[in-house]
Amino acid sequence: MTPIEELASKLASKLTAVLAPALDTSVTIENLRALTGGASRTTWAFDAVTGAQRRSLILRTGPPDDVHAGMELEARAQAATAAAGAPVPHILVADDSVAALGNPFLICDEIKGETIVRRIQRRLDAADGQAGRTRLLRQSAQALAAIHRADPQIPGLSHEDQLLEWRERLDAMGDTTATFEWAFRWLEANRPRKAHPSPAVLVHGDYRMGNLIVDGCDLAAVLDWELVHLGEAYEDLAWFCIRAWRFGAPASLGAGGLGSIESFLRAYEEASGTTVDRVAFHWWLVLATLRWGVICRHQAERHLSGEFRSVELAAIGRRVCETEWDLLNLLDNLLENLLEEARP
Repeated sequence: MTPIEELASKLASKLTAVLAPALDTSVTIENLRALTGGASRTTWAFDAVTGAQRRSLILRTGPPDDVHAGMELEARAQAATAAAGAPVPHILVADDSVAALGNPFLICDEIKGETIVRRIQRRLDAADGQAGRTRLLRQSAQALAAIHRADPQIPGLSHEDQLLEWRERLDAMGDTTATFEWAFRWLEANRPRKAHPSPAVLVHGDYRMGNLIVDGCDLAAVLDWELVHLGEAYEDLAWFCIRAWRFGAPASLGAGGLGSIESFLRAYEEASGTTVDRVAFHWWLVLATLRWGVICRHQAERHLSGEFRSVELAAIGRRVCETEWDLLNLLDNLLENLLEEARP
């Protein structure tokens, strides 16, 4: 028996004890297999067999840390967004304790569909091209609007100042670039001021292509809630629109590689019944791009420091220069627009 097979065997036995109370019957675990997933959590797929019924489930597990939301908080946030109309997997059980499985965990129904963006793009092209992209873009905006109207009164949900948070994360590495510093200074000097301050909303924190399950041309579910927090809707809107999440699609498809940013914002306005301030959105787009740059630098540091030697992390680190280029373009375009408006 290989180490992976031995681990799966032990995990299956523990899952039986965990699921029996949740399903209110004895259960057998079959087809337990590790899936590829994110860097912070491990994902497994399996079948829970109860009598003649077979249910496809997903297990997410990972050690607790200071960055990611606990499993129980994820479950509460998803329940709140489901009540508001957002498509999310149904969660059977979530536990922050390490007693049952050795790490906190969450078990939910499996949602059929695709998350790998290149495959989604090819399927959209094979189906009905831009019509499919337009449909998926509209559904993505509608789902995000539902997330933002969810009841934010969730125990354990914290409010985060994104500009301060990413400033501190970069400083903690003891490294920076001239472009990053210019972007931070511009953001600090131009923070949007609200004429009528609105209450904070529930923010997904990583709303983008790659964290959405797509079935054909339709949005099936929103995944990966470990960065959920309270904040401004602009954070999710802008994060969806940075160049990294276009996955090679042209700038004309700036919103997730599906359509124009303006089309995405208008679909969100229609679904949410709110107005998106385009100047404020641009500020958040600069911050979102800078955030991705700091993340790239952090991943490189994990490799360079020896914390986790990885060719993948080193390659992500090389993308710092891409985000610098994006920041320069964003700030240069804004300057040109301002100068144009100032001309008599």
